[in-house]
Amino acid sequence: MAVDAKLVKTLRDMTGAGFMECKKALEETGGDLEKAVEVLRKKGAAKAAKKAGRETKEGLIHSYIHAGGRVGVLLELNCETDFVARNELFKELANELALQIAAMKPKWVKREDVPEEIIAKEGEIAREAAIAEGKPEHIAEKIAEGKLNKFFQENCLLEQKFIKDETKTIEDLIKEYIAKIGENIQVGRFCRFEIGE
Repeated sequence: MAVDAKLVKTLRDMTGAGFMECKKALEETGGDLEKAVEVLRKKGAAKAAKKAGRETKEGLIHSYIHAGGRVGVLLELNCETDFVARNELFKELANELALQIAAMKPKWVKREDVPEEIIAKEGEIAREAAIAEGKPEHIAEKIAEGKLNKFFQENCLLEQKFIKDETKTIEDLIKEYIAKIGENIQVGRFCRFEIGE
């Protein structure tokens, strides 16, 4: 099927993918823009997964001060090369992540960073609350597991819903940028400051 160049350009603008990738995705989906976006996102996720094991020793420290000067964020975002660290797309991602941290107040980067004693305490509180409501032990265990997952989604940056598009998580957002940039990207650490906290 021949694909209209305007449609390819529209898809490129929407996804940031290369011309040939967009053309192939549109041919594969019979010119359906929505399905083509989905195909590109899946391919991007596959590319990101391949790059995930690569070392990230370069990067930048990004600072963000929210209007009014009451909230500030320092973020270490890592990549593989200093060339990418100077890339505008990489800086754009750093800014998006800093905005997310300022707005949503995550405490950790990922669930593996949460101390074991906090996980145990949160699980115990949820389990005891379910038992106090008269739930059987095995149901209380499942409720506690669900509440722990919600705790991680609220407090771990990578699991939070992206404030500008709640259909994706921050981890999804980073994978999209990995696919566009072509290097592994990792959040090293961050610090959020707020007046009075």
